[in-house]
Parts: sequence; structure tokens; C-alpha cells
Amino acid sequence: MSLAGATLIAACGGEDANPSQTSRTSTPTTSETEPSVIAGPPTDVVTDLDAPWSIVFAQGAALISERDTGDILEVVGDGTRVVGTARDVAPAGEGGLLGLAVRERDLFVYFTSSGGDNRVVKYPLTGSAGSLGLGEPEDVLVGIPGGRTHNGGRIAFGPDGMLYVTTGDAQNRPNAQDPSSLSGKILRLTPEGTVPADNPTAGSPVWSLGHRNVQGLAWSNDGTMYSVEFGQDAWDELNIIRPGGNYGWPLVEGIGEAVGDSAYIDPVQQWRPDDASPSGMTIAGDTIYVANLKGERLRAIPVAAPSTADELYVNEFGRLRDVTVAPDGSLWFLTNNTDGRGSPGPGDDRIKRVAIG
Repeated sequence: MSLAGATLIAACGGEDANPSQTSRTSTPTTSETEPSVIAGPPTDVVTDLDAPWSIVFAQGAALISERDTGDILEVVGDGTRVVGTARDVAPAGEGGLLGLAVRERDLFVYFTSSGGDNRVVKYPLTGSAGSLGLGEPEDVLVGIPGGRTHNGGRIAFGPDGMLYVTTGDAQNRPNAQDPSSLSGKILRLTPEGTVPADNPTAGSPVWSLGHRNVQGLAWSNDGTMYSVEFGQDAWDELNIIRPGGNYGWPLVEGIGEAVGDSAYIDPVQQWRPDDASPSGMTIAGDTIYVANLKGERLRAIPVAAPSTADELYVNEFGRLRDVTVAPDGSLWFLTNNTDGRGSPGPGDDRIKRVAIG
């Protein structure tokens, strides 16, 4: 499926939008209970990464995408090697090589192309851990409108085996409410790129709409789907995603704004962008972990009480882009201080590992 890119118009705010000081509603309080057990201090897995964006595990190895180089790296020991460079990546602003997802021996990548659109491409993985390579790419979805900001970019396979793709509004806000546009949506596709028969609207890949810039997806053990989303100048959001749901952007932003209008779904938690700018997320056991860019912290949110949160490593490692659960059950999180908006320290960027229980 292909959709022509939308005409871009200027919009305020990007991944680190400056929050308004006008309060719209009270923010959730911090949980008084520990939602997870962190067993020891975080340690470095690898260092010296260049604007890394996503971590996934394939064939017993960890793979990392680098936004601006277009390189896909494999972690080998305490270093990395280049598996391959994604073709036709055109980094600019927040665009470039973004999300990764794995299904069997196929690596799915989301990137901004030289044509100006965002697209999902599938590469067969060759070789084995320590010597992985990329085969010939195959388009899965092209024509997602792109821009210097608000490109979405997270891709993940759900428990139903379907491929979920997050897209931003690409600086054209009305498109988030347009069901015929791929902008400002969460999309659901088969691994081959076709529309599943049980999607909310026949023939449409749209799973949910009314999003500004979703960069995190995760599912709890009972199959509930969660996402995190960058707000404009008031609230960043944690949402529970319902098939066909409308999350309001650009008409609604934050808890309480949808009161009196059942067409829009409220977030279950919200944060000021200065304290958040949420990107990658994962669920380990009964805890949702969210990596935050401008907020420079890892949030731990109990699935049983998703309106609460504990804040971990506040201002310790700088900007955090992604977080995932490793095969050994530990938590890996990715710093993002070299993306042009951070303050890199020696060895940045890096993957940190921490044991959890």
C-alpha cells in the first residue's frame, strides 16, 4: 500500500516541546509503592553510539539503529559491528533510521527516505550472532508522510502476530483526524504489509487515530495495548489503545479535555513535556517502563495502577530514547545525548543494563 506524502505546514514543538505554564488539570501523583525491584546499579553494555534510536534482539544478538548514519549495529562483546546500512535513508531533523522490529529471520526497519516519505522495509537476516548481515530489502509500507519533526517511527509485533506502526502528524495537524491519511495514526498490518481483515475499517491499515507523535508501544500480559505520545505544549500522554479509538489530536490534549465528547479517549496518565518527552517503552512483568528524552528519566508504571509512576535515574544519564527487556530478563535502556538536543558526555551514547526482579 502506498499513500502520497501530505503537504507540510509549520507547527510548534517537536520531540522536546516547551510546555505551557497554564495548568489544564492536575497531574497524577507519584506512586508510594515500588512497582518493580531494581537489583543493583546500571552498567554499560556498549558506548560511543551515534544518535541511536531503537534496540531489538534477533538470532541471539542485540541490534541497534542509528538515526543519522543509517547503520544497523550488532552488539558483540563490549563493542559493536555494522550489520549493514539501510538503503535510501535521508536523515534530517527528527527523521532518519528509526524503529526496528524482528519476526523470525526478518528485520523490519522504519526510516525517512530520500523521497521525503517514511516507510517500512523488511530485510532478511543472514548469518548468525556475531556475523549477522542483511539480505535484499522488500517494501512493506511506503508513502507515510514525513517531515523534519513528528515522524513517529516505532514499530512492533503485537501478541496477535500483526505489525503495528506509529506515525506522527508530520507537521500537518489536521491529517491526524483524517481517516484516509497515514499521518498521526497507529497502523496495523500483516507482516507482508496487507490490511488484516479484522481491522476497524475494512481495507484501512488505521488501528487508532488522533495522535500527534507516538514513539512507544507495548502490551501487557493480558493483551492490553499501551502507547506513549508527545504533546504540543501542555501534556505528554500514556494511552491505552482501543481498536478504532480516536485520541483527539489536534482537538484534544490531556486528561479532562475530552469531557462531554465521547468521540475522544482520555489518556490514563499525563506529564509536562519538561519532565517527559516519552519515546520507547516496554513492559516487564507487571511494570511499564518508559524512556524519556527531555525529562531525562526512566518511568516505572504499575500495570495495575497506570495513573501512577515512580521515576528512576532522574538526570543521571541524560536523554533516554528506548528501553527493552533482554533475553536474560534484564532491562536495557538507550541514551540519546548525541542527537543534537542533548549534552554528550564521554562515551555517549550508550546502552545501560540493569537487573530487575
